[in-house]
Amino acid sequence: MPFIPHTEDDVKEMLAAIGAPSIESLFDEIPAALRTGGLATIPEGLNELGVTQLMQARAKKNKPLLCFAGAGAYEHHIPAAVWELTTRGEFYTAYTPYQAEASQGTLQLLYEYQTMMASLTGLDVSNASLYDGASALAEAILMAVRCNRKSKSRRILLPTTVHPAYRKVSRNIVSNQDIILEEIPYCAEKGAVLAKSLDRYQGEDIAALVIQQPNFFGSLEEVDALTDWAHAQGAIVIAVVNPMTLAVLKPPGEWGTSGVDIACGEGQPLGIPLAGGGPYFGFMCCKQKQVRQLPGRIVGRTVDLDGKEGFTLTLQAREQHIRRSKATSNICTNQGLMTTAATIYLSLLGPTGLRSVAQACFANTQKLVERLAQIEGVEAIFSGTHFHEVMIQLPCSAEAVHEKLCEQGILGGYEPSGEYPELGDALLVCATETRTDEEIEHFAVQLETIIKNLN
Repeated sequence: MPFIPHTEDDVKEMLAAIGAPSIESLFDEIPAALRTGGLATIPEGLNELGVTQLMQARAKKNKPLLCFAGAGAYEHHIPAAVWELTTRGEFYTAYTPYQAEASQGTLQLLYEYQTMMASLTGLDVSNASLYDGASALAEAILMAVRCNRKSKSRRILLPTTVHPAYRKVSRNIVSNQDIILEEIPYCAEKGAVLAKSLDRYQGEDIAALVIQQPNFFGSLEEVDALTDWAHAQGAIVIAVVNPMTLAVLKPPGEWGTSGVDIACGEGQPLGIPLAGGGPYFGFMCCKQKQVRQLPGRIVGRTVDLDGKEGFTLTLQAREQHIRRSKATSNICTNQGLMTTAATIYLSLLGPTGLRSVAQACFANTQKLVERLAQIEGVEAIFSGTHFHEVMIQLPCSAEAVHEKLCEQGILGGYEPSGEYPELGDALLVCATETRTDEEIEHFAVQLETIIKNLN
């Protein structure tokens, strides 16, 4: 069928009304070199049966792999009830809750989500989610610049231990707003930023410092010292955290003497399955004094004239949706369905269950590291404590090892040479609570065999 449901007579009538000879003439100001031309690679449309057969054929090309990769996306067990409830019609089709009187269920769920995320991070306020962890960090940087009115420099200290994709996305979003991202190197021994490495910035005008915990390497940062240093310089502190780790690690609201100002990150570990390219959702929390600069939606609880409990969107500037140039953020939608799954996941597990999962992740990582270290030429690159992933050194081509592991049905980690060439042949390997002792042993045996064959 046509792109738009207008007949040829409709089109002629509309063109005559505006005095245009053709639809093509409406776009004559676009240079020919910038036009794509015809859609030659797009096949003819298919009927329902044809589309179903095509998608089934494509799906069969997906090869399930035993996953030892993390790098920002993690395989966790998701109770069946999470997505059985999330995909119910009242949640599955719900979108923007502009009309509070028609959206009480969605608004209550988002309120519960915000309450749990604020509790998890140790901060006062949470929004109702963002697109993903990377864009959440970019929004946090923009927010920090708005909040720190004493700073005139618009300089953000961004450690290279922060996820490379997060750094790239943030740079793309904020660089055109005269915000300067200054990267801080990490300690080659610990794989983390040393507080003393910030001494060269002492007394300078710094708008904000970003701290990821655990960082991209899985290493733990000196969060207390880094937070207190930044606050002593008058800088805002932005924490990038894995929410799963907050069940066992100190929450960002308690870092240092007074806690961070803003916490953000990726919510995928909370009940969102791994899939090709997503989906993901970002979260963001902050202290009460920064709440008016918090991007995204905030749901509030109140009572009506009869004293009955009700929920509504609050602290929302109209510009957030219709006048972007006046808005605090261009974020005006979120990943509501993913937030629904995360809320149900957190409710089902509770504090005890979440802590058990986090502890199992840590224990499995220790088993993985100890077993891989028994292979000749394999060792952990960085010393210190890790959570559920670790960077290991290989005695041969990491790219070749990764490829051979995939051939054996194992996704054997993340190969970081593109972002961290100084590490040489390395793999960032991960073990969550889903990995068994037998799977860890199988991975180690296959890795050892591949290394022997390549050397």
